[in-house]
Amino acid sequence: METSSFEWTSSGDTIPSNFILPENKRPHLSQVSTLSSIPIIDLQSYTENGSDKDDDVHSSSLVEKISQACEEYGFFQIINHGIPEELCNRMVDAITKLFELMPPEERKQFFTTDFTKQVKLFNYYITDYQSGTQDKVQMWSESFSHPWHPIDDMRHLLPGNPPDYREVFGDYAKEIYELMNRLLRLISQGLGLEKECLKRRLGENPTLKAQSNYYPPCPEPELTLGLSVHTDFNALTVLRQSQGVTGLQVIKDGEWVAVDFVPNAFVINLGDQIQVN
Repeated sequence: METSSFEWTSSGDTIPSNFILPENKRPHLSQVSTLSSIPIIDLQSYTENGSDKDDDVHSSSLVEKISQACEEYGFFQIINHGIPEELCNRMVDAITKLFELMPPEERKQFFTTDFTKQVKLFNYYITDYQSGTQDKVQMWSESFSHPWHPIDDMRHLLPGNPPDYREVFGDYAKEIYELMNRLLRLISQGLGLEKECLKRRLGENPTLKAQSNYYPPCPEPELTLGLSVHTDFNALTVLRQSQGVTGLQVIKDGEWVAVDFVPNAFVINLGDQIQVN
């Protein structure tokens, strides 16, 4: 039977061997820079004026900041984005309850190794080629993923526990959809394109996926990773970090840089589909 391993591992002093990475894949925590981080961009003037209204001073300055962040980092954080903090907190609370309190019968229903399933609870692995065994090493995380647009067509596929998940996610998804459209307009302008260019290129019905990653406390963080080194293959990722959960890092000029939690902010990641060489 497929189940998560964290129910019996997260309270111990050591981690089981199936989570221990080969030495060349382990994190070097002392080498992560905490002196600088990705840019933090304030969208207040943009959200107050309205994304469809032109304000040459504020708009050009904002476009320039976002364009520079995309070019130099591929990441930035946004504050004063217009999504109510209370709604964001409800969403984080609902997804935390999903991971921690989902009944075993429902967990069994969603847990899978079949990544083609639309709604799934799953683990990530990497293959240990160094040992010669090609054993799979499990990442110290658990993930829940499902499509979310158009949300009214997807709602019935979502878990019934916690009871408020469907309602809260529906409200949250509509806000995130509008935020993504605003960001795509700004990025388009930064590339010297028409505002709606990137949105049009993604199509009328783009594939939009929600994914939540759960990272239990780890007694030996130097031996494992929450997720392996990766890039996002999609166009744009809008990430809500949880307070008290550290570990998000991005690479800049060959060095890993820590992305610290900023209250009521979103981390924006430019995906492979929008990368310009």
